[in-house]
Amino acid sequence: MAQDLQFPRWLEQITATGGCAHPVHLSGSTTTLDGTTGEILHHYDTRDEPGERLSVRCRNRRATVCAPCSRLHAGDTFHLVRAGLLGGKNIPATVRNRPRLFATLTAPSFGSVHRAGEQCRPRRDGGICEHGRPRGCTTVHAPDAPVVGQPLCADCYDYPGHVLWHAHASKLWDRFVIDVRRRLASSAGLVQSHFAKHARLSFARVAEYQKRAAVHVHAVVRLDGPAGPDDEPPTWGTADRLIDAVRASARRVLVHTPYSPAVGELALRWGAQVDARPLHADGDGPDDDAVAAYVAKYVTKGASETGAGLDHRVTTWDDIELAPVSEHVRTLMRTCWRLGTLPECEPLHLRTWTHTLGYRGHILTKSRAYSTTYAALRAERAHHVGHTEIPDAITERNWRYVGSGHTPGAALIAAGIADDIAMNREVARDEREAPR
Repeated sequence: MAQDLQFPRWLEQITATGGCAHPVHLSGSTTTLDGTTGEILHHYDTRDEPGERLSVRCRNRRATVCAPCSRLHAGDTFHLVRAGLLGGKNIPATVRNRPRLFATLTAPSFGSVHRAGEQCRPRRDGGICEHGRPRGCTTVHAPDAPVVGQPLCADCYDYPGHVLWHAHASKLWDRFVIDVRRRLASSAGLVQSHFAKHARLSFARVAEYQKRAAVHVHAVVRLDGPAGPDDEPPTWGTADRLIDAVRASARRVLVHTPYSPAVGELALRWGAQVDARPLHADGDGPDDDAVAAYVAKYVTKGASETGAGLDHRVTTWDDIELAPVSEHVRTLMRTCWRLGTLPECEPLHLRTWTHTLGYRGHILTKSRAYSTTYAALRAERAHHVGHTEIPDAITERNWRYVGSGHTPGAALIAAGIADDIAMNREVARDEREAPR
């Protein structure tokens, strides 16, 4: 390969992808014309490239699938969340002085599971469940012990409730946001339907799988004026009032599932553990950077990395049986597969989302006015490296997919490039943070 005359260009392509582990290969051309004269300003064709194709990033966010692309996605997420906290990326810096919270909403209990730390689940009565298993556990488990997060009794555990809660978690979040707005309006003496005329609630939230394979939601919540980040909130909009509304709404909102002969009708709620902490603007904002980094870290985690499912879809029952997961997670996957056959569960597409244990939402979602977008960040990066649009020009594109991935030898070279880029970034960061 190295003796090939086109090897240097091939190496440039791999470097341009950041050493992407599973690049997408495209064939085609781009022609840029002057919109007035029709003159060809620029023409690019992959027929001049090695293998007559162009390699681009796969853009997978999961570190377990493509570490280079996940690092880039984490960086974009960091700047997206940070802009909503401190300003930048067309968001005014005044947002750092708005009422802002970091809130965590948990899943409810579906049954007792083993815990790490002090004695797992001590019980004075030493009770036995109806299936003949102890209701308690006095062992002190290490945080990485395989038993942590597993049910004390799998037969007592509410697997259908767990799966259906996942399937409705996004709807539960939507109900929660609506109720927070209503409570803020009521606490200020406003008609609930008039809230949008006085204030605007913005957020960015990330879903995280816990040891028990249940999703928790971490969210940055900000209160603005009715026009969004460019508008100051009303005087009644305080962090304390926002905290009270978040806590009250988390306790109150629920979603009813359609009646099913198999599981009945369920009333799905958030868990009892709700955390809402104000983010203060004092100092240079290290707390804000820490929150942005925290959210970015969880966005790149795949389901398989947390032990709560798989990063790819399953298509057969055998896929579930052969999956490298705990028996607890396997039972959740089996439950998804079985419930997916019921007519009343058909709208939930549980078989499609078996690999995520029924959870159908995006890992990161945000309200429109919270901050910038991934698309804007990518466009800014493209502009930075010189891929700029020419005014009054017409661009004709003709592309098609021709493959993906690396050969074994190319994969080793790409991995080396990715390691070099990561090391250079670490060195540059250390130099920036070194005391002068």
